[in-house]
Amino acid sequence: MKPISNATLSSEMAAMNISNIATATIRQILALAHHLESHLGEPFVHLEMGNPGLPASQVGINAEREALLTGIASQYPNIAGIPALKKNGSRFLKAFLDIDIPERCIVPTVGSMQATFTLFLLLGQRLPGRDTILFLDPGFPAQHNQVKLLGLKQESLDIYDCRGAALESRLDEILSKGNITALLYSNPNNPAWINLTSEEHKIIARMAEKHDVIIIEDHAYLGMDFRQRYGIPYQEPYVPTVARYTSKCILLVSASKIFSYAGQRIAMVCMTPEVADRVYPFFEQFYEMPTLGDAYIFGVLYCASSGVTHSSQYAFASMLGAAVDGTLDFVDVSKEYGRRAGIAKKMFTDNGFHLVYALDGEQPISDGFFFTMGYPGMTGDELQQNLLRYGVSTISLPSTGSKQQGVRVCVSMLSDDDTFNRLAERLAAFHKDHPF
Repeated sequence: MKPISNATLSSEMAAMNISNIATATIRQILALAHHLESHLGEPFVHLEMGNPGLPASQVGINAEREALLTGIASQYPNIAGIPALKKNGSRFLKAFLDIDIPERCIVPTVGSMQATFTLFLLLGQRLPGRDTILFLDPGFPAQHNQVKLLGLKQESLDIYDCRGAALESRLDEILSKGNITALLYSNPNNPAWINLTSEEHKIIARMAEKHDVIIIEDHAYLGMDFRQRYGIPYQEPYVPTVARYTSKCILLVSASKIFSYAGQRIAMVCMTPEVADRVYPFFEQFYEMPTLGDAYIFGVLYCASSGVTHSSQYAFASMLGAAVDGTLDFVDVSKEYGRRAGIAKKMFTDNGFHLVYALDGEQPISDGFFFTMGYPGMTGDELQQNLLRYGVSTISLPSTGSKQQGVRVCVSMLSDDDTFNRLAERLAAFHKDHPF
């Protein structure tokens, strides 16, 4: 194949006001790839965007349609969530994570994006001097941007070289400064697809208790560590969570990936009673609501969106309920991502690439929604830019808060043989033109 010239790439970046590929958002990269397709003359292979690559759950679609036919579109939704969603959310957490979160502590949000944005805002206010969010990186770039947009401070800890026992001293050192209000991570991790071990969960829990930090645990890809057979209700193994070891945590569960319901923008914030019921003097003065739970629901979420779309709540409630009842095996459906990752990883490694984040302890990482790849002699930004010239769109690891060099690969859009074949051909051409 004939790659796009550096001059053409630079021209298109300039036209879109992208001065540095590493700082461009995922949506900007997607738009840039669409512009470059006309120069390539063929469709791009899109590995940058985390769109679900599977059909939306029919359970949710049917429930949402039925809800709309009852006339609920004319009514404002309950800001704290409809009863069915709160009930089934609590059941879901017990069935698949084996934790007890009461219905009153489960609150719907407009996707996990709204959840983190609003939680960052509130947690940045809870205690004087606690104005910093700590990210256990690599992570989702948009969440870093949210903290920046809110005018809060942030710190980053790249987990690459502090797995296992080494994590404790690193966390203790950072948290001892007393400026961290919350710690965020996703598990499985976006973009590295690492999964924290039970030892690491216990360490994070101990540090949160010691330093009075709230943990935000993002379960966007819940149950998708396919090395284990998660997803059988009320049966071991249960999905790992820090909530087994501390009450200083908030869990996020989104419908976007586990039910392929991304377009309807719904997730749930799951607070422990200890987090929800804690009283803060600032909240009492500012919101006239002393507890974190009330300040979050009636102070912040009300101003952010006045609730979550009524029909989407009915859809999410039905999907959660069907999963608990054993009629919707969301983990089995999502195993397709693992199959795609296994094929794509081999295509990359056959052409000189290497996994960057490769291990959980001594165990190779699972095949799943994401993985990370590096190439000898190239920084992450250089690799991302060079792959664009060959019609392969990714995001760089430095943009995720990682200190390592490479790119994130998302397999969700590798949905047919033609796309896999294009990827194989382009990686082979890239490798031929960039020997080492």
